[in-house]
Amino acid sequence: MKKMSLPKLAVFAIVSLLFGTYAHAADSGGQSHLERVVNEAIGPVMEENDIPGIAVAVTIQGKRYFFNYGVASKKSGQKVTEDTIFEIGSISKTFTATLASYAAARGTLSLSDSASKYLPVLAGSSFDKISLLDLGTYTAGGLPLQFPGSVTNQKTMIAYYKNWRPTYAAGTHRRYSNPSIGLFGYLAARGMGEPFDDLMEQKLFPALGLSRTYIRVPQGQMGNYAYGYSKGNKPIRVTPGVLDSQAYGVKTTTSDMIRFVEASMDGSKLDGTLQRAVTATHTGYYKVGNMIQGLGWEIYAYPVDLARLLAGNSSEMSRKANKVTRLAPPLPPQEAVLINKTGSTNGFGAYVAFVPAKDIGIVMLANKSYPISARVKAAYRILTVLESEPAPASAR
Repeated sequence: MKKMSLPKLAVFAIVSLLFGTYAHAADSGGQSHLERVVNEAIGPVMEENDIPGIAVAVTIQGKRYFFNYGVASKKSGQKVTEDTIFEIGSISKTFTATLASYAAARGTLSLSDSASKYLPVLAGSSFDKISLLDLGTYTAGGLPLQFPGSVTNQKTMIAYYKNWRPTYAAGTHRRYSNPSIGLFGYLAARGMGEPFDDLMEQKLFPALGLSRTYIRVPQGQMGNYAYGYSKGNKPIRVTPGVLDSQAYGVKTTTSDMIRFVEASMDGSKLDGTLQRAVTATHTGYYKVGNMIQGLGWEIYAYPVDLARLLAGNSSEMSRKANKVTRLAPPLPPQEAVLINKTGSTNGFGAYVAFVPAKDIGIVMLANKSYPISARVKAAYRILTVLESEPAPASAR
């Protein structure tokens, strides 16, 4: 294995002293190699992007390892741990998709239903011909990445949707969009008859075994909530916005996210309906280049080379409308795939990836937004090693 250059090792050692960088798992036995692999992948990323703190969790055949670097707050110097709460940005969409999939598994809604069925005020609009599935896969016809600045509350949100006209026929183009999957989650909650935030915090998160995952971080947990840092290195946290909970509003820890990854690979410990719902989010509905769009998750045939993974996570994918190939019938959940999702807010950057066939996965949460390509490269480097080697003896 190629090792970090001496200058980078020296800089990383200095960062360790200044910011309390450290890595650990449950025990020290069998840890040195895995720890070195993670250190060598994460150290340069922190240095090159001036990131105050990163938390990494790895799961290998059901065993969990945690590696924590830097600080959750520059002001207090509080160290990052697996219980540090990070904003995960658009990885929140995977939870939104899980809630909608759960509603479908319960028979509360059908993904083929029109959007206007669950919001009658949209009757007569373009949403009569746009399905919940179209919204959940960003194929509604060209909804933009963000709402325009004039959309500031529910009234202006409804007016925006009523007046919006698609650029493309539904199901022909994918345009990554917060208003698309945001409405998807909003309508799923309406179909279930309860507010979205309550459904997530009181039902879905507990059912998944997640005890430190929130839409609204409670006062008693604010001490664990990291500060994000802007490009100018100013402390920052996400600000409220229309459909923010559904699109980018989840805050969580690596200890909870790696549990979610494990449940996504093997949901046998979940309630049967929830297990089916989690698995169903891995169904492939559209092919976009080398990437297959699931519900919330993005999927690649495995093994996948780094170039294809970077292309699928590129700005070309997230910023532009791309023609899609509809998979008819939809591709059932597969084992030999790599499933991933990125997420960012103005002060945080996150990445999650896992390979069900190998029973390996990784979570990377940082309190600064940094290039997605750097996240993917670091995670790919770690996963490549995990794929080829057995799990260390010690874990928790």
